[in-house]
Amino acid sequence: MGYAMRIWAVANQKGGVGKTTTTLALAGLLADAGKRVLVVDLDPHGSMTSYFGYDPDNMEHSCYDLFQHAGSIPTQLPQQLLRDTSHENIKLLPSSTALAVLERQSPGKDGLGLVISRTLALLDSDFDFAVIDSPPLLGVLMVNALAASEYLLIPVQTEFLALKGLERMVNTLKMINRSRQQALPFSIVPTLFDRRTQASITALRMLKKQYPQTLWQAYIPIDTRLRDASRAGLVPSRFDKSSRAILAYRALLKHVLNQCINSRLAESAQVLTDNCVARKSGQ
Repeated sequence: MGYAMRIWAVANQKGGVGKTTTTLALAGLLADAGKRVLVVDLDPHGSMTSYFGYDPDNMEHSCYDLFQHAGSIPTQLPQQLLRDTSHENIKLLPSSTALAVLERQSPGKDGLGLVISRTLALLDSDFDFAVIDSPPLLGVLMVNALAASEYLLIPVQTEFLALKGLERMVNTLKMINRSRQQALPFSIVPTLFDRRTQASITALRMLKKQYPQTLWQAYIPIDTRLRDASRAGLVPSRFDKSSRAILAYRALLKHVLNQCINSRLAESAQVLTDNCVARKSGQ
């Protein structure tokens, strides 16, 4: 992708599976380690924007502004939209409820699918990581998140209905990959796991059977400390760095970083191979 900044998306076409929590937990752990982190709220509901004390119903300037310049984003605009958060190493590109009208406005407009890619290119030297929180439906906002990212996390609640939603998300990804130069690597992340319920245990077993290659083999447990962190407006690791969920998110972060290193190495190897083949054919 050519960015120095690493860009991850968190997406699922079903709501209530832990997308915003996963975004904030990973961003917080990276920021705790001294990384400069940007979190991008592309959900018109603005859960992450609200988390940090902003009102998405009354945001005068937000990600929505970027989509008014789909062809060519003014160089200074992304920087002007950044907001502070409760963590000194995290900046927010906020959402607003105005984003909900984009789907109606978008037919016939060129360049709308690459707005976030172009925005992050303008912020590339300012951050080490960007983590994008996506809306729970396939449309121009989710397409932007997937187009901009080098890695995707798909949180899925460990219950039967969420597994059906996961099928839709995986099919969407296959469709998106047809228009990308390279397939987007991803990990399915079991969330809200409750070891006391047979439903959670059965769902996790089904996930392991159906998605053996792409499933992260651990899980994020139900943990009331996550809800308490949200109430306090703090990233989960700042609220309770040793909670059960944060220990699990630490393991997930290590997994994703390893996966990204492997995918970048594979990408470099492919480029090297392509160059060698090109040179040979040119002889």
